[in-house]
Amino acid sequence: MSGHRRLLLLLLGAVVVLFFISLTTGRHSFSLWHTVAEWLANEQSVYTLILLELRLPRSLVAIVVGATLGVCGAAMQGLLRNPLASPGILGSSSGAALFAVIVLYFGFHSLSPWLLPVAGMAGALLAIVLVYVMTGNDSTITTIILAGVAINAIAAACISLAINLAPSPYAVREIALWTLGDLSKVSLPDLWLMLPTTLMGWVMLSGCGRSLNALSLGEETAASMGVNVVRLRWRIFLATALAVGAAVATVGAIGFIGLVIPHLLRPLVGYEPRRLLLASALGGAVMLLLADIAVRLIPTQTPLQVGVLTALVGAPFFLYLIVKSRKVLP
Repeated sequence: MSGHRRLLLLLLGAVVVLFFISLTTGRHSFSLWHTVAEWLANEQSVYTLILLELRLPRSLVAIVVGATLGVCGAAMQGLLRNPLASPGILGSSSGAALFAVIVLYFGFHSLSPWLLPVAGMAGALLAIVLVYVMTGNDSTITTIILAGVAINAIAAACISLAINLAPSPYAVREIALWTLGDLSKVSLPDLWLMLPTTLMGWVMLSGCGRSLNALSLGEETAASMGVNVVRLRWRIFLATALAVGAAVATVGAIGFIGLVIPHLLRPLVGYEPRRLLLASALGGAVMLLLADIAVRLIPTQTPLQVGVLTALVGAPFFLYLIVKSRKVLP
């Protein structure tokens, strides 16, 4: 068995183990097998409700969101050929967060629980469209990154304005906590709403592996091998907008998974972008499951948000990458 297959099996095994640990971790402890047996026997209890209504959706969403952030991070780093790239670099995460905050600010989410994720997806797509309009078809990678930075800055300023002008302390708290990333309030309907666009993004990215391998040799070489670089670029942009937009709209802003995981796994897959996609998806699921389990185990008076924990881990790693990639001037 090749090293790549062993790595995938190891990551898949870690996802399965952490999934079952997540189902049994929390304030109330119970036997998973006994609770499942009660559910199969149509016996309603407090523990079956906790399992089916709280922990199962939370664990499944953690897997889907973590995998989304990981695979999109690997795709963006392969496309831009930059280990500092992440899914939010084009503003899709910020656009999704802004539209979701608008829904929270005006209280539209009370009309229907579906409005929040739908707004997030719309915001992500709008951000990608704005980047496309600003840069055009023949733009360079640097121009695209600068456009993404501008979209991120505008979205962050609007979110800060919404928090500053929020009509009540409750609204401020709800918006602020949502922007930190939270898995504790997700439900199965949230998962079903997120899955269609998320799976669409995954499928679009799955067909980009060979082109990303060619692109690692340079744009001119990739073009000589039959790769349409412009089409590949916007395919990955659209896939990232769909998948990350749905994830951010569902659980809020969870950062650094798309940055850390591809960088850690890249040496283990021989620096091959095609192999990195699936490995990063599994690795992202592992990291978010671990973070979500940790926030339930860390004793705090106020529940710790999972996005805060991933940032505490990812931010120092990001600084390390910057220092490592710094060029020493002669």
